[in-house]
Amino acid sequence: MTTTALLVLDLVGTFAFALNGALTALRATRLDIVGVVTLGMITALGGGTLRDVFLDALPPATFLDWRYLAVAAAGGLLAFLTGHRLHRLNGTINVLDAAGLGLFAVTGALKALDLGFGPAQAVIVGAITGVGGGTLRDVLIRQVPSVLSSGLYAVPALVGATVVVVADVLDARGAAAAVAGAAVCFAVRMLGVHYDIDAPFPRAVGRGDDPERGGTGPA
Repeated sequence: MTTTALLVLDLVGTFAFALNGALTALRATRLDIVGVVTLGMITALGGGTLRDVFLDALPPATFLDWRYLAVAAAGGLLAFLTGHRLHRLNGTINVLDAAGLGLFAVTGALKALDLGFGPAQAVIVGAITGVGGGTLRDVLIRQVPSVLSSGLYAVPALVGATVVVVADVLDARGAAAAVAGAAVCFAVRMLGVHYDIDAPFPRAVGRGDDPERGGTGPA
């Protein structure tokens, strides 16, 4: 992929995540304009910043290119101005979230490959890029991060990143592979949302389920 195409995907994902992060914050808690825009920017830029730190690509791209900050701020501000109309539209939030997740998972994996990292490491970095910003947002608004508690979230990011990494291994890397990876991630995420599919949970622990005492609790 060309640098321009990667930049466009990164900026589109940044805007989608900023809008989603700010709308999610509006729905979860009462914040002023500074809080809404800040959480939107953290959601949009957190994953990419974590990615660059892991890849030792410092300083992070966020702080080298003003367009990232501008696009993230614009997404957060748009959510603040229109949140009274959009905050009830859960479908809109989910679609934006899935779009940002797919775009960031792909760009994260591609950047890792560009810097010479192996396939497995690239997949992991792609997933971290996708879920990192939302995780930071949830922590700041005192919620259990979505990636740890509900829905298919990390799994779609891993799948999308894997698509572009496999394409690279097969020497079929390009715009089509990147779009396919983002589309697969988006589709898996939306299927999880639509059919209320969760990643496997552990068996519920009852009063008798004390591992130190060897209890098994009710069946």
